[in-house]
Amino acid sequence: MAARPSAHASVKSPAQANAAWTQQFLLYALLFASLMVLHAPLLRLPYFWDEAGYYIPVARDLYLTGSPIPHSTLSNAHPPLVMAWLALAWRLFGYSTLVTRTAILALAGFSLLGLFRLARRAANLHIAAAVTVLTAVYPVFFTQSAMALVDLPAAGLAFWALASYLEDRPWSTVLWFSLAAMAKETAVVAPLALLSWELLAPIVRSRRAELALPLGRRTRAIHLILPIMPLVCWFAFHRAKTGFVFGNPDFFRYNVAGTLNPLRIPIALGLRLWQVGGYFGLWLLSLSVVLAMLRPPQIENGHPRRRIEIWQQAAIAAVILAYLVFMSAVGGAPLARYLLPVTPLVILLSVAALSRRLRYWKLVAGALAVTFVAGLFSNPPYGFSLEDNLAYRDFVVMHSEASRFMTMRYPNATVLTAWPASDELNRPWLGYVARPFRVVRIEDFTAAQIDVAYAARSEFDVAFVFSTKYQPRHELLANWAAWQEIKARFFGYHRDLLPEEIARRMGGRIVFHKEENGLWVAVIALDKEQDAQLRLPADYPPSR
Repeated sequence: MAARPSAHASVKSPAQANAAWTQQFLLYALLFASLMVLHAPLLRLPYFWDEAGYYIPVARDLYLTGSPIPHSTLSNAHPPLVMAWLALAWRLFGYSTLVTRTAILALAGFSLLGLFRLARRAANLHIAAAVTVLTAVYPVFFTQSAMALVDLPAAGLAFWALASYLEDRPWSTVLWFSLAAMAKETAVVAPLALLSWELLAPIVRSRRAELALPLGRRTRAIHLILPIMPLVCWFAFHRAKTGFVFGNPDFFRYNVAGTLNPLRIPIALGLRLWQVGGYFGLWLLSLSVVLAMLRPPQIENGHPRRRIEIWQQAAIAAVILAYLVFMSAVGGAPLARYLLPVTPLVILLSVAALSRRLRYWKLVAGALAVTFVAGLFSNPPYGFSLEDNLAYRDFVVMHSEASRFMTMRYPNATVLTAWPASDELNRPWLGYVARPFRVVRIEDFTAAQIDVAYAARSEFDVAFVFSTKYQPRHELLANWAAWQEIKARFFGYHRDLLPEEIARRMGGRIVFHKEENGLWVAVIALDKEQDAQLRLPADYPPSR
């Protein structure tokens, strides 16, 4: 089988280059329009969880003051590229959740275009199309596509960098990796992983030639070190302005100092492997690849079907492995979104393996797409972060309804609640209330915290309580006590009391209660306030 010509073996004419840019622009327009249509019902939702707790306040501070160092919240030292993008969008089109989510969807479309270019360069058009569609409907990627967070934009910029790396365009690689690092600092893992692989290339070439980098590639170690420089400058600026390099001490302790435990790291690695190999339908892809590898390659025109070149597979695998190890060592919460730079790469390698060995691989890809879409709407029988499928929409809608109830019934009340509802109720610009409430905050709704709240019940009038974690009705491993203890010790797991139990312990009564797909929210009035509060209008819809 003829070897693929190197990326710089031929030079495109100006007409060819213009045609390529036109095709990419049209493809981007298609991707962006598709994302807008699919997310249309979600575009005006108020901000959710970490959006409301950090990224929107930081972007809003930048929008109002021009400073990348926030003043309305403690700085976590994340680079400001994505927040600057949001501030620019608000400056041009006005501050609203619609503008925010449209701006993030624009970055998501650009990320998918970068993934398409990477997959087409590594494999072919059919595989690139399948990988792009599968990634777009993968629940974690889909929900993150419209959220004002930094992980997906950083992943997309890394895809562009990897495509440039495979095409042997070193300065383009530097540019895209630098931008990825300025979207989120952890993106430097990718160029450092490639650097490590390149340093191993001479050793590998002497043992197995097909694993080694092709001779004559222009990429050198310096081009994979340079993306660190903008990040170093940012951290130096942050240190000069705040006195801290890597964010405030609590943030650093939670995400770094508190995670470097020799027992926690292998457990977290197991969770990370699950997130790239089994989470939300990825188990079907992994199983299909295992079974496909038992079959010989398909023969076309007398030759085995083409595969991704081994050195390219090795480079991509180096990035995947580096992320898995790094994200197992840091990050207080093992969120699936932290692996967005590598989960699409796993999908790429897997789909390429299926297309090489299965005649009807597109049917498998179609079944996987259906599984992903189903995962968007149905919660799995295991714990997961609400932001990983449309459960976040249920959370936001229920909190919005409860907040409106509070505004109508208890407009002047002091409210006991936990984060993120504490921010939802006292920051009107997050989209939940028109005027702020006075808030008394507790950590969660465990028995211990409710007992603390009861002791201070004179300080608040009503309680806004909600499920802080998804609790499956028939949870896998629910009876494995050791696993429950490990989750509580290393990953902040806890069980919230149900609203009826909270009301009983606090000596109050439930005046609003709603449940949806395993989540719930309730408003509890203390007995001392029952006769003093206004009644609901007769036409207000009853809660359930």
